[in-house]
Amino acid sequence: MADDGVPSDPAGALPWTWAQDRLVRNKNYWVVTASASARPHALPVWGVWLPETDRFWFSCSRKARKVRNIGENAQCVVTVDDTVECVSVEGRARVADPAVDGEGIGGMITAYLAKYYPDLDGTADMEAFILRNAIVEVAPERAFGIIERDTEFAQRATRWRW
Repeated sequence: MADDGVPSDPAGALPWTWAQDRLVRNKNYWVVTASASARPHALPVWGVWLPETDRFWFSCSRKARKVRNIGENAQCVVTVDDTVECVSVEGRARVADPAVDGEGIGGMITAYLAKYYPDLDGTADMEAFILRNAIVEVAPERAFGIIERDTEFAQRATRWRW
């Protein structure tokens, strides 16, 4: 982003923990997928960022456009809903297989229920609902963090790579 005045010196860059914090606490994420013919699709979802694995997980209908797109084109983008302290993660998505990904799915469900239903006594119904749907894992390839304030934008814009 040199044209925007972003220095090439990493001093002052945002630490990955800054991005993780925003990814973990965010409620509504934007997920952007594209079909095999590159037709874009963007809709918000509820999901969880698991910092121990640096993976994003969400669930949706098995018939959803985003699931069909992921089957054709694994490239996707996940963003937080904050337009001032922005985090955008580019990566590859896949529909998890319960027979192979049981541990990851279990971690996703535990984190999801704790995040969105902390006061719910009986979470068995919600867990069953999640398991009836497609569960998607997004593995990051690169991410961007930008603070959209005049005094911080150019000095703090940061890119991370995996």
